[in-house]
Amino acid sequence: MLEVTTYPAEVLGDFSTRLLVSAGVPPDDAAQAAEVLIAADLRGIDSHGVARLRGYFEAVRTGRINATPELRVVRETLTTATVDGDNGLGLVVGPRANELAMDKAVDAGSGWVAVRNTNHFGIAGYYVLEALERDLIGWAMTNSSALVAPVFGTGRMLGTNPLAIAFPGDEEPPIVVDLATSAVAFGKIEIARRLSQPIPEGWAIDASGGPATDPQAVFDGGALLPLGSTRELGGHKGYALAMMVDVLSAALSGANWGPFAPAFAITQTPPGSVGAGIGHFFGALRIDGFIEPDEFKRQVDHLARTFRASPPAPGTNGPLVPGDPERAAEAERRRAGIPLIPAVAADLEALATETGVPLG
Repeated sequence: MLEVTTYPAEVLGDFSTRLLVSAGVPPDDAAQAAEVLIAADLRGIDSHGVARLRGYFEAVRTGRINATPELRVVRETLTTATVDGDNGLGLVVGPRANELAMDKAVDAGSGWVAVRNTNHFGIAGYYVLEALERDLIGWAMTNSSALVAPVFGTGRMLGTNPLAIAFPGDEEPPIVVDLATSAVAFGKIEIARRLSQPIPEGWAIDASGGPATDPQAVFDGGALLPLGSTRELGGHKGYALAMMVDVLSAALSGANWGPFAPAFAITQTPPGSVGAGIGHFFGALRIDGFIEPDEFKRQVDHLARTFRASPPAPGTNGPLVPGDPERAAEAERRRAGIPLIPAVAADLEALATETGVPLG
């Protein structure tokens, strides 16, 4: 069994905050960024939590990301807006733009905000959970640096381009959809490489276009596959969803789309530019614009209970509802702490040594 180091969420959050402050991020923004990171770790999405902290820290410290962005609304109607993120941390720009979308929904029934000139924003699920706190249906999506090959192609043309949507229940927990439009999030490739473990066939291809089970092949010129993997297994559907996210997040906002999206996760040089930074897209809907909120929540409860009560597949406990695994992970990790694999724990310890910011 893999040995892990466990830290309370509060300790990791405090360390992340202070580390980003040491790089020049204002304290309130650093705390906001840390909150997004720790939300990922608590929900079991380790690929998007503190495992990425060094990447954010180095990008801010070296000036590649603006530590003190001044966000601007560059186009606006009653229900829509386009925001320029001033090359700020997506973990800061994203929450502010999402707040604007939610405010518009409260005022006008719906709110839609496209964002350009921003950077990686963490887990898409964070933003829709914020909408639930305001009794709204929330949407969130973002494009990202190109790592995914199109169906019948081998080149990196699209990001993992995640999207999320959440629906509040009444007595039942909310339904929270949060997924990448690639077969797997790139962070899981990073984790597999750190653990020296193979990856399942269908996640990625090597530089020649053949199936890859060694995670290093992705770093050596390979690519991830779209959600569904090959054409025969439905990869064209994931490819189409990824393109949809790219259009809404980037083409609509004025950000870079497809292979032009700037790098974050690995070393690569995009071929020129067609916009500013990467892009996000947020939406929020007020339920009473469609139906009585209590009736809607009762229907969500009924739906969740009906699906959970359907016959289980052999060897399983039966169907889950989107959001169930993350909710279970959060309950356990709030109780027992967040487990970090050795490579991630060592990286945080190294950051503490390098910066003088104590861990714990």
